[in-house]
Amino acid sequence: MTDQWVSFSRRGTAELVHLKGEIDLANANDIGRAIVARTTGADAVLIDLTAVSFLDSAGVRLLDFIVGDLDDRRKPVRLVVGERGAARMTLQLCSFRSDLLATDLDHAAAELDR
Repeated sequence: MTDQWVSFSRRGTAELVHLKGEIDLANANDIGRAIVARTTGADAVLIDLTAVSFLDSAGVRLLDFIVGDLDDRRKPVRLVVGERGAARMTLQLCSFRSDLLATDLDHAAAELDR
């Protein structure tokens, strides 16, 4: 059951993935399966991490896999991480691709529409 960590909606033509709470070794695989199942046919993907309180290396690896898969399929993706917070700090420490990080959902959606 992943409902406590991930939910889905639409934002324009993009599939919007909302993550919350702790994303770690204990739940990353389940969350990943849910995201892949929901985004496989998506034209674009927005992943909202603003409600994530903890992100460990398994969570970073999950995001890297999802981004890589979407890149391989030439589907645009943006990660919404806010101006500060656990997800932004962890991804910056890991030198995650900064071109994918957005401070808010409106900016991320606008970037996908370009």
